[in-house]
Amino acid sequence: MTRKLLHAVLAAAALSLAAPAHAFRCGSRIITRGDSADKILRYCGEPESVQRRYSERGYISEYGRRFPGFVEELIIEEWTFNFGPQKLMRVVRLENGFVADVKVLGCGH
Repeated sequence: MTRKLLHAVLAAAALSLAAPAHAFRCGSRIITRGDSADKILRYCGEPESVQRRYSERGYISEYGRRFPGFVEELIIEEWTFNFGPQKLMRVVRLENGFVADVKVLGCGH
């Protein structure tokens, strides 16, 4: 019984230290939604690959208000980070230079 309790406590502690699913750790820093491309480069280094595309969407103000008829142009980049065979790869989607989403891939190489 004591051994099971110890495993449960260790698992709970590990989960509480983990970054959220939309974030990841580079060294001792956490990269999360809203962070700038400069911060990612500073703490994670250059990505293994970058894909860029352009898109448009209806304009929404920083306060969440929609403006019918106005269009916001987006530069969407997907940066792939390969941290080696012992760690999971990450794809960071940036919109206009800021993190919008983070996806986890399989183990790196």
